[in-house]
Amino acid sequence: MTVPPVAAIPGERSRARRGGRSEDGAPIGSSRLSGYVFVSLYVVLLALFGIAPTAYAIYLSLTKVGGGIAWGSNFTRAFQDFRFLPAFEHVAEYLAIWLIAEATLILVLALMLHSLARRTSAAFRFLFYMPGALAGAASVLVWLFMLDPTLSPWHFLLSILGYAQIDLVLQPSHLPLIFAIMAFWTGAGGWIVVMYGALNNIPDELLEAAKLDGANAFQSALRIKLPLIKKWVVYMLILSFAGGTQLFVEPQLVGQATAGLVSNTWSPNQLAYYIAFINDNFNEAAAISVTLLVLGLVGATLLVWRTKLFEIN
Repeated sequence: MTVPPVAAIPGERSRARRGGRSEDGAPIGSSRLSGYVFVSLYVVLLALFGIAPTAYAIYLSLTKVGGGIAWGSNFTRAFQDFRFLPAFEHVAEYLAIWLIAEATLILVLALMLHSLARRTSAAFRFLFYMPGALAGAASVLVWLFMLDPTLSPWHFLLSILGYAQIDLVLQPSHLPLIFAIMAFWTGAGGWIVVMYGALNNIPDELLEAAKLDGANAFQSALRIKLPLIKKWVVYMLILSFAGGTQLFVEPQLVGQATAGLVSNTWSPNQLAYYIAFINDNFNEAAAISVTLLVLGLVGATLLVWRTKLFEIN
């Protein structure tokens, strides 16, 4: 009995003819090497400015000021600080407003732009992206000017709402909403562009088929577009959550510009800064930083796990 010859797999046969080359004609070994070289600089920077500082912060949080292992005493003192819980409550309120605004307004705006003609949507994308140039301290100064009833061009609206002085506008109960508006104004444009790019990756044939089946614009957005960009939405929420827990510039500058109207320990990052540089206790400040790190990792893990972000279809 003779065994018929096994047909070579087309891909393997073509690779054999090319002498072990990739699809673009480059040797397979050099292609892999190029990939390692491409990411090597990022890995070095990540190790120097990401992993090493994180490891050092964990080390400080577990040691005493004069040396020796502190175990959990730094965390215990930080948790018992009367400013600790209010600082985390402030950031929690801010994140709730900011993330809900992202998950609704940014997606709505991106879907609206995707339904417009390309030239029209390009003009609007540019307008939405422009405020991002005033991120950080510049954005805070602009908003302080806008929120001051004596200087703002919207003073008539502030007067109607009953705010005649800036200290009435910047009441403690208003700050999470105000900081969320600042974050949306500077950060929404970039994410709208990202979501628009994700929507452009949806095949036109799929949208045309849905239209032929009788789906209107709302149904196409809800049942086709949003499910197909779900991973991008999760990615946006993870980065925004991690960045939101690090809130520092906005309350710090608002407090300085208003002569202490906002506490200098309003956010956890401010509290860690105060403990480190005013109280000269870097170990307890590191404990607060590690707590923020753990919260960020837990939040990101839950989002990835619940949404199956890295699952390959």
